[in-house]
Amino acid sequence: MDDEEIHEHLAYLDGRSSENMHEAIAKLEASGVDIPGLMIKKYKISRRWADRASCVYHCMKYARTHEDAYELGIIALQDKSRAVRHRACMLLSATGRKEAIGHLEELLSDETSRNEALAVIDLLLNLKQT
Repeated sequence: MDDEEIHEHLAYLDGRSSENMHEAIAKLEASGVDIPGLMIKKYKISRRWADRASCVYHCMKYARTHEDAYELGIIALQDKSRAVRHRACMLLSATGRKEAIGHLEELLSDETSRNEALAVIDLLLNLKQT
């Protein structure tokens, strides 16, 4: 898949959960491209909160296996959008990585994200190591 095709498919990842979005992510995954790496790049250039939330969402299945998915979760904790920060908390909970706790603690002063951060911190503290 060339860069132009990749960018065409990435354009559909706009958080609207459309059939086009699901088809686009499936085609990207089938082509073997680095999804978490692409999501970080798209996240960093996206102006719309829904686009950024979509990037975080599409890293969920890679949370435990891909460093870029974890990194996107950490980056997205600082997003100006509450919805994106919420997705970031979900992503970090899926990683099972206790080192995320320090980053999550930074959200404790934010009234809109405090409860989500506390829930993920609690989950990570109580996870058994596998």
